[in-house]
Amino acid sequence: MNFSRKLAALLAALVAGAAPASRAASLGLLELPADDRSGPVTVFYPAEAAALPQERIGIRFDAAPDASPRPGNGRLVVISHGSGALPWVQLDLARDLVAAGFTVAMPIHAGDNAFDMADVGPASWARRPLEVSRAIDRLRADGRFGALDYTRVGMYGMSAGGHTALVLAGGQWSPAGLRDHCRAHIDDDFAACAGTVFELDGGWLDRFRKVAAVTAIEWRFGDATPRAHADARIVAIVAGVPYAADFDMATLKAPAVPLALVTAGADRWLAPRFHGEAVLAACATCERLLDLPNGGHGALLSPLPPKAKGAVARLIADPPAFDRAAEVPRVDRAIVGWFERRLGVER
Repeated sequence: MNFSRKLAALLAALVAGAAPASRAASLGLLELPADDRSGPVTVFYPAEAAALPQERIGIRFDAAPDASPRPGNGRLVVISHGSGALPWVQLDLARDLVAAGFTVAMPIHAGDNAFDMADVGPASWARRPLEVSRAIDRLRADGRFGALDYTRVGMYGMSAGGHTALVLAGGQWSPAGLRDHCRAHIDDDFAACAGTVFELDGGWLDRFRKVAAVTAIEWRFGDATPRAHADARIVAIVAGVPYAADFDMATLKAPAVPLALVTAGADRWLAPRFHGEAVLAACATCERLLDLPNGGHGALLSPLPPKAKGAVARLIADPPAFDRAAEVPRVDRAIVGWFERRLGVER
């Protein structure tokens, strides 16, 4: 190599070394407060600013609060949390979606979250799909997210959020559907009917706990009016371990949009055969995205809520055979890939 070529190579190396490397987007975080049309909405998105240590409900993570959004893949995914939960227990899935370029919106469901449990069950289930729609409205009205394609939105829900997902896929349910299910199957699906108010312990009092649970349900949930909600902007849906026993399964035979399910074979909160498996048996076009034979109800919570206690902690605890470190990332990757395909994301 002659002198001039050596000099040119040296200058090129110096310029390359001085140029900043392309930095991966950080996890942006906005916590939109309630307004006159919507409850609080937590938003995760690709951000320009550097991430800083954060902590919410005892969960630690790095994020860039209120940072300017960075161009991602132009797609929005809305996540509906489970009963008594908050957005932070779906943080790992949100982080993987953001790493793939998605913006993620998580409405906090009124009367059915960690700070307010006043309306757990049908009262909340009737509002939840509308709260998802209003979360989309909030982002669309926010100039920071004007570049998103609001004609191709994805939606994911887990547990009660899975119930929300099934409604948005075209399913119809009623409070009387819950009543009828619990009348017939209180022995086999007790936790789905009683929640965490009562627990069975195998003792002589179990008989009275079952009677009390069914009596309360009979008294409160007799309305057979079908509940439904549609949002044409949502074009792809994943339901994780969904509450489904109160649905008219005929309405889920041919969902309005592509619908995939994640199931957990060792779920002690929602007996799979009455919920996720019943949907898959009824649905002609649904896809089982993944099955976790050794997974419990909390297998799709990541991270697990650090302050869970009592019956809740026992119902979401991982069964001994479940390998959380291996299985949870596999589930999250599958969900991200499914939304990429269904929402037309080019990699």
